[in-house]
Amino acid sequence: MTEFTFDAPSVIRTKRDGGVLSDAAIDWVIDGYTHGRVHEEQMSALLMAIFLRGMTPGEIARWTAAMIGSGERFDFGDLRRNGKPLALVDKHSTGGVGDKITIPLVPVVMACGAAVPQAAGRGLGHTGGTLDKLEAIAGFTAELSKVQIRQQLRDVGAAIFAAGDLAPADRKIYALRDVTATTESLPLIASSVMSKKLAEGADALVLDTKVGRGAFLKTEAESRELARTMVELGAAHGVATRALLTDMDRPLGRAVGNAVEVAESLDVLAGGGPDDVVELTLALAREMLDAVGVNGIDPADTLADGTAMDRFRELVSAQGGDLSQPLPIGAHSETVTAPRGGVMGDIDAMAVGLAVWRLGAGRSTPGGQVQFGAGMRIHRRPGEPVVAGEPLFTLYTDTPERFGGAVVELDGAWSVGDVQPEKRPLIIDRITS
Repeated sequence: MTEFTFDAPSVIRTKRDGGVLSDAAIDWVIDGYTHGRVHEEQMSALLMAIFLRGMTPGEIARWTAAMIGSGERFDFGDLRRNGKPLALVDKHSTGGVGDKITIPLVPVVMACGAAVPQAAGRGLGHTGGTLDKLEAIAGFTAELSKVQIRQQLRDVGAAIFAAGDLAPADRKIYALRDVTATTESLPLIASSVMSKKLAEGADALVLDTKVGRGAFLKTEAESRELARTMVELGAAHGVATRALLTDMDRPLGRAVGNAVEVAESLDVLAGGGPDDVVELTLALAREMLDAVGVNGIDPADTLADGTAMDRFRELVSAQGGDLSQPLPIGAHSETVTAPRGGVMGDIDAMAVGLAVWRLGAGRSTPGGQVQFGAGMRIHRRPGEPVVAGEPLFTLYTDTPERFGGAVVELDGAWSVGDVQPEKRPLIIDRITS
């Protein structure tokens, strides 16, 4: 009996025509792409077919499992601190604008007694990446060996690292999605997130699933389906998983970019910072601690008493970073001012994300360099009073020819009026298995 062999055009054609990929076909294409037998243009075509045609729950589950199987799966169950097993928990956001939450959240959770193994990503489309932000800190590296990760979890309480040998198929596909306009796909988002997170060795996972204009999936129904899909994938692989649906119509906080978001995160860790960033940080911290049974400390206390800041400094130092060095800021700036007085209206998160991407904070080619100093400061948030002529947005970049495209993205994305914009809840719902 001869073994059936697949070829890329046939797999692409099946999905292009609305068919269901078999388990064997999915295993073959993921393995082939990981090892170079399926070429970039072929995987690009398949990703676009998936984007347009979707996937069944069975396909998503198998695609996720195949990506997990493309690399190793960490196990930190033997690690102890003070004679006790570590309470290992992680969080993942589906991607937002101004979403720097990981930076203050991880040290808050550390300060409360849990440990965080976090395989983090780089920017994707209009959304920023945690690694791009943290690497704006002088000397910081996310390229950690497995030995370093284990040691940091035991001695420091967290490690934020590039996925490396975890789900290497996803690393390649993630970069390809970023430059082929295939980011906004529920199957591809769910499988990408969960392949990395299920391989990283956490006991529990909390998902921050974004809803609104600045999210990859725009409607609450789509985001709710994504959250349920990921929660079910987690449960199927033995990782306790829950999700919060959170608003992403407006940017989070007052800073969007790389280094500017680190600066705002430091404000939060110092006991200040924007209310929405603090609210979401604490809500996710409480979910993470509850998921692994750690209680007795109010996460808000760690911001007030400075212990979260101390843990962040330890984490950054362990990964080579030097917070005594100034954070970079774009050499050139341009300011958008208020045409009239009144009240700041809504700010479109997607437009802000695209503007910051055009300033150089994101990538247009796989593996491209980002500008750590590129970004935007938002001086007036929705509902705040505005005086004619005052600054509303300050844009930063090292390449001033980028200002034109960024300003065009912002055109029509904000307004100043006489009526308070509708106030929406930041946390919309909570989803568990």
